[in-house]
Amino acid sequence: MLIALFGLFSLTYLFIINSMTNALCVQKEIPAERQPKIFRTINILLTILLTSTFVELWFV
Repeated sequence: MLIALFGLFSLTYLFIINSMTNALCVQKEIPAERQPKIFRTINILLTILLTSTFVELWFV
């Protein structure tokens, strides 16, 4: 149950953050060739954060 709930939360959180990142790129007029690097960096950092949170919840 915890895995399914956390998975749903994680997917929702990633979708919201990616939507906000896209809005930032549009608002600041960031060139299209730089946008994939920005999205990749943010998604990697969020994945690390969510993985460490899951490990903490699972093993504590």
